[in-house]
Amino acid sequence: MGNVISKQRQGAVTILTIDHPPLNVMSQAVLRELDSLLDELRDDTETVCVVITGAGDRAFMAGADIKEFPSLIGKKGIKSQFMESHAVLNKLDDFPKPTIAVLNGLTFGGGCELALTCDLRIAEDHVQIGLPEIKLGLFPGGGGTQRLPRVIGEARAKEMMFTGDPIDAEKAKEIGLVNKVAPKGEGLQYGLKLAERISRFSLPALSRIKRSVDEGLGVSLKDGLEREAELFEEVFQTEDIKEGVQAFIEKRKPEFLHR
Repeated sequence: MGNVISKQRQGAVTILTIDHPPLNVMSQAVLRELDSLLDELRDDTETVCVVITGAGDRAFMAGADIKEFPSLIGKKGIKSQFMESHAVLNKLDDFPKPTIAVLNGLTFGGGCELALTCDLRIAEDHVQIGLPEIKLGLFPGGGGTQRLPRVIGEARAKEMMFTGDPIDAEKAKEIGLVNKVAPKGEGLQYGLKLAERISRFSLPALSRIKRSVDEGLGVSLKDGLEREAELFEEVFQTEDIKEGVQAFIEKRKPEFLHR
């Protein structure tokens, strides 16, 4: 149990809950604990899928901790400090296991950027999602200008960032920013149901799906197909494919060992 992020195991799913009242802002303490937990969960053989949510029902994460900003104003040579934050978010983006963000309240600024690093997103129906940084005279600096256009397209992303106006959960689903909308208070239940379903499958195969998609998006189709073939060859060397094929032949459910 951390100071600002709690960890709970439910079968093969680990739930990380950001508990940093009143609005679960992305402070340096949150980033440090998230970094440590990701290292821990990467090597945790019992965890197949990770769900990230916020404590309470007011906010998933209502942006960065603005109280940390005054010390940065007018200061030069702070790019390295920003890159340290990127390193943690990149670690989540590149995490070798499926990740699901359950948005259970305000998802602004750094909260939206954190959600974008997860593979899937579920939003409760009362949720507002936005990147309001322009209203403070700055712009999204936690990956928002790069990840959001890749998810919803350039024009929609620019509109959200140029105006700073939030969108509701249904609009987010319509434009592909979230996968599902859940009733208020039921987001975690929806997320766990999906995570448990995913966790029944082979982790070596799941991780290679993630790598193939993510790496393929940054290269040409030809190079992406080449990478897919490499990863497909790798999965044929796993114990789980033996079990999966044998279970199919024997007309039973496979019991994957995630190796």
